[in-house]
Amino acid sequence: MRPRRLWYGSWTACLVALAGLTLGAAPARAGGAGGTPVDLELVLAVDISYSMDVEEQALQRDGYASAVTSPEFLEALRLGPQGRIAVAYVEWAGEHEQEVVVAWRTIDDRASAKAFADAIKAAPLRRVYRTSISGALLYAADQFEANGFKGLRRVIDISGDGVNNQGPPVQLARDSVLRRGITVNGLPLVLKRGTASAIDVPELDLYYEDCVIGGAGAFVIPVEHISEFARAIKTKLVLEVAGVVPPPGAGGLVVPAAAQQPRVSCTIGEKMWQDHWAN
Repeated sequence: MRPRRLWYGSWTACLVALAGLTLGAAPARAGGAGGTPVDLELVLAVDISYSMDVEEQALQRDGYASAVTSPEFLEALRLGPQGRIAVAYVEWAGEHEQEVVVAWRTIDDRASAKAFADAIKAAPLRRVYRTSISGALLYAADQFEANGFKGLRRVIDISGDGVNNQGPPVQLARDSVLRRGITVNGLPLVLKRGTASAIDVPELDLYYEDCVIGGAGAFVIPVEHISEFARAIKTKLVLEVAGVVPPPGAGGLVVPAAAQQPRVSCTIGEKMWQDHWAN
């Protein structure tokens, strides 16, 4: 049985372990000529659909802002060969509802991390209809083109609290992104597990594992309680910057991408929408 609980433990021990692990799980990609060298090109793709209430949206913003300025994140940053990453912050909802909230910039020290965090917090909150994870993945993948950076790795970090219900099938979009050498990691917000809403899927974490994430070293960190939110984001970003995933059995920190047939239908969101709103 896959581990489901988050493990945080000692951050110092975690970073020491990360520093000693091989980067084989996330091999360096062959970059083209030109561009500023960075250890990682990272798109933070954040759900702003109406299934996210205002409190959840504010928690997301605060979680990412505090994560990039945390001592643990900055220490992980220093472990990379370049000591810097390139990052963009994207908000998404329906198939054609994506927006770059904070454009590409480097983070290489506390000052640049704070500037990125301040830019996230300064943007006005907004909510938009529908949920297109597929549209978000394809849009985020396009952001890597001509961004002016040459990273060892390219990662999309996608968070959300619902399943795909608009746009292309999520598996097809995910596979298209993976063919471009991009890893997709997930932060499913399983805050409403057990609710009877027509748009909520209790097994959202399984859906993300089987239908959304993929690529070298891909993983999911489910968030089941609001109290876990900020720390889960910090854990996820530290792992992404370090470019490694702890080996199996490391306390249940992460859940890797599924290697078997999906346990939850990857078209469950489209079917739910059809059943409840398109009759």
